[in-house]
Amino acid sequence: MIRIPFISQPREYAVRPLTQEDSGRLSELHEEDFVRPWSEEEFSSLLLQDPAFGFGAVEIGRRGAPLVGFVLARLAAGEAEILTLAVARSHRRAGIGRQLMDAVLRELHAARAEALFLEVDETNAPAIALYRRLGFRQVGNRPDYYRDALNRPTGALVMRRDLR
Repeated sequence: MIRIPFISQPREYAVRPLTQEDSGRLSELHEEDFVRPWSEEEFSSLLLQDPAFGFGAVEIGRRGAPLVGFVLARLAAGEAEILTLAVARSHRRAGIGRQLMDAVLRELHAARAEALFLEVDETNAPAIALYRRLGFRQVGNRPDYYRDALNRPTGALVMRRDLR
């Protein structure tokens, strides 16, 4: 008998705008990545603010599938910032972070924003690599900005991408 190894089909994801109804799931995803996760109420409040916007990723072909990643940003006076980005551990390394950032960049291009800023934990090599591939450059640092799982301080890199 010849055995054919299991071949998994690559997953595909769609990106859609976030709504206030997503707040609970955003908090769940945020808890996977951050020592001090944001609450459902914090997400709900941010999504009510006019300059804030975001996008979530869902797996295509799974009716009622939950969000597997999201990005939340804010635009004011021509400058934008990424407030937070998270992808479920079970869906990482599938290009979701890139899709979410591309959606933000399209939105900012349409709004004629001039620059996009973000802070990223200096120990988060995959995120730093993604941001560099997207054209971000380091413009500063914030010592002791984050905490790791053992409550030790880690720094943040402040990164910027010019949009014009």
